[in-house]
Amino acid sequence: MDIAHHAYADVVVVTPAGRLDHTNAGDFERALLPLLEPGGRATAGVVLDFAGVDYISSVGLRVLMIAGKTMRARNARIAVTGLQPIVAEIFAISRFNGVVEIFADVPAALAAISPAAAAARAAGAKDGGA
Repeated sequence: MDIAHHAYADVVVVTPAGRLDHTNAGDFERALLPLLEPGGRATAGVVLDFAGVDYISSVGLRVLMIAGKTMRARNARIAVTGLQPIVAEIFAISRFNGVVEIFADVPAALAAISPAAAAARAAGAKDGGA
């Protein structure tokens, strides 16, 4: 699984690609959790761009549950965008729309979470990355 991330103002956009299952959920968790820590760039929230994720298992959903709990404890938001049909179905069946916010795309999520982040992305400004 490839995982990239970019900071736009006070929001970090994380872009995993591939399957999020038992073979790589640990890698995803290790890449994601440091971005959620207090004092980091994601003071307003985190957006997970799942456009490149073609499957998520219960182990992957567990990582999202932990991330959601971490962000709520910080009074920050977590959103998922770009759900592929099978992933959207898994989210619906597991009722994960109550754990994370779901948006059609990254610009919509950024606009809802942080106008400053939306403006930074629109201007092409990004910091960090992997």
